[in-house]
Amino acid sequence: MTVKAMKSKEVTKKVFNNEELFILDVRNEDAYQDWKIEGHNFDYLNVPYFDLIDGVEEIMDKIPSNKEILVVCAKEGSSVMVAEMLSDEGLDVAYLEGGMKAWSEHLEPVKVGDLKDGGELYQFVRIGKGCLSYMVVSNGEAAIIDSTRMADIYTDFAASLDAKITHVFDTHLHADHISGGRIIAQNTGATYWLPPKDAEGVTFEYAALEDENEVTIGNTKINIHALYSPGHTIGSTSFVVDDQYLMTGDILFIDSIGRPDLAGLAEDWVGDLRETLYSRYKELSNDLIVLPAHFMIIDELNEDGSVSEKLGVLYEQNHGLNIADEGEFRSLVTENLPPQPNAYQEIRKTNMGQITPDNDEQREMEIGPNRCAVR
Repeated sequence: MTVKAMKSKEVTKKVFNNEELFILDVRNEDAYQDWKIEGHNFDYLNVPYFDLIDGVEEIMDKIPSNKEILVVCAKEGSSVMVAEMLSDEGLDVAYLEGGMKAWSEHLEPVKVGDLKDGGELYQFVRIGKGCLSYMVVSNGEAAIIDSTRMADIYTDFAASLDAKITHVFDTHLHADHISGGRIIAQNTGATYWLPPKDAEGVTFEYAALEDENEVTIGNTKINIHALYSPGHTIGSTSFVVDDQYLMTGDILFIDSIGRPDLAGLAEDWVGDLRETLYSRYKELSNDLIVLPAHFMIIDELNEDGSVSEKLGVLYEQNHGLNIADEGEFRSLVTENLPPQPNAYQEIRKTNMGQITPDNDEQREMEIGPNRCAVR
């Protein structure tokens, strides 16, 4: 049988559609345990490639014959060879094109909704990394919020909508992924906005994003209102878009809240985090639709693959928003932190323009799961 290449986009659709898939992951066990492809109806087997060099006979009884089979490795090569061996045994099998490297970089655009006076809002789901970024489009203009380093995907998508990118925002100085904001702005002539309290030490010019800033996209008055909301970083800034959507950056997620420790200041910033979540956001309408910069688990995905929920629902259901005792909140936030993101100091320096790693180095810095939330 012929061995097929399955693209990350195809796997993403299977995640969104709750389809069945059997994944044979041939990376080493530590890499697999740290980070894998996740789907509601996916089954898994992890056997390192080096255990299969002499053949796949010993695992044939563990491979189903009635499910679609996908072999996965880090960069593709090993999975191709294992897939060919399984094919020689009579199985219909595919390998993940580009491996986990490609999975980490795939962005799936999902339309979130229409804006009141015309225009659209899109969410870009980085399914393998848990990053969420956004494009606001109105009357031939576009704004991008919290972009990843895969800059061409945004510029190509805007071009497909006949929209010119005029503004690029980062809600904060990211520490778990490399921002594409500055590159997109350079390539398109757009204005790059960054919170000044997060920008100490940056080596480039930017527009200062501060509380009460209003930026209009297109000529239909799709205002993006900046809302100072520290806690994840000292400069973290949220946006209210079109009086419908609240973009919370890494302050508030669907099932968790942001971590305050990525600059080594958890004890200092936990008070800011509580103030933002329990006071600043409380003043906003419960009907605002929360659009975070990350998701933690695939259970947070809606049926169409998007990630969103009304603010009022989160105040009812998100545990991090329902801790009345401030001491208990402080303990939860400072004592339940996951491991810090891979190379997060280098990622911060890259986003500040202090170092300029090449593409392969940037890819290696980002490998692994998203770790921006309190557990």
